[in-house]
Amino acid sequence: MIEARDLTKLFSDRKRGLVRAADGISFTCRPGEIFGLLGANGAGKTTTLRLLATLLQPTAGTAIVAGHDIVHEPAKVRANIGFLSGNTALYGKLTAREMVAYFGRLHGMAETDLDARINEIFTALDMHGFAQGRCDRLSTGQKQRVSIARAIVHRPPVMIFDEPTTGLDVITARTIMGFIERCRDDGLTVLFSTHVMSEVERLCHRVAVIHEGRLTAEGTLAELRETTGETALERVFLHLVGVTA
Repeated sequence: MIEARDLTKLFSDRKRGLVRAADGISFTCRPGEIFGLLGANGAGKTTTLRLLATLLQPTAGTAIVAGHDIVHEPAKVRANIGFLSGNTALYGKLTAREMVAYFGRLHGMAETDLDARINEIFTALDMHGFAQGRCDRLSTGQKQRVSIARAIVHRPPVMIFDEPTTGLDVITARTIMGFIERCRDDGLTVLFSTHVMSEVERLCHRVAVIHEGRLTAEGTLAELRETTGETALERVFLHLVGVTA
């Protein structure tokens, strides 16, 4: 469902010159799998996800997402993905329910189907208690759940999560982790970026380690442990990015 093919994104920076935010990244993510992108802040995880979600145009390379090319068929890619990042804005004057309904209509959903789908999502994410609350008055955790709901309202086969638990309390983060697991159980393709080792150990079938824009390793946690000779995931990661633990 996701096949990245030498994805490359170059930026021009006044101080640093030409920056390779993503440098020849290739990997495959299959249905029913949670594929993790693990890396420090600034490693290139978010750039890679934004390329796959067609929010950025690649400088070189491409990717196939849900059967569609991100360069030549961006609208079809967007119709088949749900994308969630930590800084996705909400329109403050709409209620949580109005916000999700608006995005359902953007995707062409019929009103009857939309109402049923919103009720299903709000139950799964425990959102009924603030469904009529305006977005500008919601807590950080509640806003994040609204962002997830609007990303999945159209039942996309591919979900892309960019550090979805950043800044959340433990209870809300647990709810979101459980939801990501349900996406996997429903057969969706899930691409998940994080720098939190415990989230990788709980969620991910396979992991790609990204460092300075490059993919430095890929495999199951067992394979990466065998490759590095380390047991603790933190030490595995440090070994793969060339940092002495």
